[in-house]
Amino acid sequence: MSGWSGGCQCGAVRFHAERLGRASICHCRMCQKAFGGFYGPYVDVEGFEWTRGAPKYFQSSNLIARGFCGDCGTQLSFESPQWPVNIAIGAFDHPDKIVPVLQVGVESKLPYVDDLKGLAQRTPAQAEKVAQFYATLVSHQHPDHDTDVWPL
Repeated sequence: MSGWSGGCQCGAVRFHAERLGRASICHCRMCQKAFGGFYGPYVDVEGFEWTRGAPKYFQSSNLIARGFCGDCGTQLSFESPQWPVNIAIGAFDHPDKIVPVLQVGVESKLPYVDDLKGLAQRTPAQAEKVAQFYATLVSHQHPDHDTDVWPL
């Protein structure tokens, strides 16, 4: 199947989009809270369908419904009758191929967001300690591709 696929962290909800539109990041306070992060990264989709399960919805305003996985909580969609469906970029199987081209809601942008690139990175000793921890980790996260069944 061509196009773009993705889903939630646990695999209960999967989706497919034929085409992508404009990708953006929104700094509004609603997106910050919905993602529990600095902003909400979304991309417009066309030819969209939920292919496994379905999201639950939170009506975050009178015009916006936000879809999320009812099992693991992954933020999935931003839906309004005024715009195309928007899907969270991080929920796609290949988010690295979706590049935002616009920032919106900048009146709520956190003051340090533009400086994140300059943050210090772990020292080699710190990275080694974390690598030892990750070597013991067993992920229950759905893989970044469609599966016939999940969990396996």
